[in-house]
Amino acid sequence: MARETRVPGPDHPITIEKNPRRVVVRAGGAVVADTRRALTLSEGLEGGYPPVQYIPLEDVDPAVLTGTESHTYCPYKGEASYYSLRTGDGQEIADAVWTYPEPHPAVAEIAGHVAFYPKHVTIDQD
Repeated sequence: MARETRVPGPDHPITIEKNPRRVVVRAGGAVVADTRRALTLSEGLEGGYPPVQYIPLEDVDPAVLTGTESHTYCPYKGEASYYSLRTGDGQEIADAVWTYPEPHPAVAEIAGHVAFYPKHVTIDQD
C-alpha cells in the first residue's frame, strides 16, 4: 500500500526555525538533553499543534535512549521511529521520544534530531 506524501502549504503550513535560546530537557529530575542548536517546528494555528523543539541527537544523553520497534507515519514529515526514555528517577517510558530518520524533503532539516513528548519531560528555554 502506497503512503500519501503531502507538501506543506497554505492549508497545512509547516515552518522550521533555529531556536536562538538554550533548550534543556529534564526527565525525572535529570538533564537528558541540553542544546543551543534546537529547531522549532510549527504546524500553523490551523493544525492545533503546539510548536515542537527538535533537539540534535548529539545533544541528548545516549544512555537515556533505547530504540523501540514503534513507527508511525505523517504524510507531511515521513516515517517516525521511537525511543524509550530512561528518566532520572529510574523509570523507563516507552515511545517517549521520536525522530524522523529520513524526513520528506520539505522538512529535511529535522533529520538527525529528536523530539520529546512534553507530558513525559520538562522543556526549559533560556
